[in-house]
Amino acid sequence: MNPLRVFAGLRLLVSVGSVALVAVLLVSCGGDGKARPDLAFVSTRDGPYAIYEMDANGQSQHRLTESDTDVSKPEGLFFQVEPAWSPDGARIAFSSGRSGSLDIYVMNADGTGTVRLTTKGDDESHPSWSADGGEIAFAQAQDIYVMNADGSEARRISDPGAEETEPSWSPNGKWIAYVRRDPGTDVRDLWVMGPDGTGARRVTSLHANSINPAWSPDSTRLAFASNVLGPLYDVFTVTVGAKGVRRLSRVGPDAFEPSWSPDGTKVAFSQNGSILTVDLERSTEELTDPDGNDSSPTWNPKPPADE
Repeated sequence: MNPLRVFAGLRLLVSVGSVALVAVLLVSCGGDGKARPDLAFVSTRDGPYAIYEMDANGQSQHRLTESDTDVSKPEGLFFQVEPAWSPDGARIAFSSGRSGSLDIYVMNADGTGTVRLTTKGDDESHPSWSADGGEIAFAQAQDIYVMNADGSEARRISDPGAEETEPSWSPNGKWIAYVRRDPGTDVRDLWVMGPDGTGARRVTSLHANSINPAWSPDSTRLAFASNVLGPLYDVFTVTVGAKGVRRLSRVGPDAFEPSWSPDGTKVAFSQNGSILTVDLERSTEELTDPDGNDSSPTWNPKPPADE
């Protein structure tokens, strides 16, 4: 199970089962040379949780930042997590515990020019860009906020009477999907609301924990993780406004953190320390070695063209 949620303070992991921090593993990157890049992801293969990139076929895995940190402390171990590409593929927002609490940062897509955006001392996590790149949604404790892309004018848009986390901004800019838990229940469902917090409505009613919403490129479907079939999490898709869900991942170890490819034909996800992709016919490909303790894959919405 993903240890990033432990540090971010998400209550889900406490409620659904045991959490073990996977040991730091020192293994070499797969492939040689610079990635295109098609995917960003998180790995502890070099010590701290840091952001890497790779081609769509898993080749040219490459760490974006080379800063050394003290992995014996949470602020050093959780160096870079939860990457989110800007719509133009030029920047990556992420969460980092380097200051002692989780904050939102942004850097250029090549790993340079890192800037801290939030400084309140609370845990801020799960950044997600608006369609025009001018704003970023994020979670702070049990609420959802939107701020300008330079970190200014942060404002809460979520319902203060419920636990609402994991915002995901639709590519068309009209909706923010999120995870909601109502008081008095352990069930978590997916909801959507407008960028100003209005028009909130439920998407799933699975009587289970549904988390990690990720929009399809056409803004009609959500991929997500849920334990609706039993104790293990699988990756599902749901069409917003329609009934019924479809399972993509095969029954096995917990599958988390789905992300759609730019053409909408594949979904990347993390499972058992690896990054995998699955197409809509449920054909799966493993991109990274599980020994790297890899997680949080996210597709570049504007990958460079092949030369």
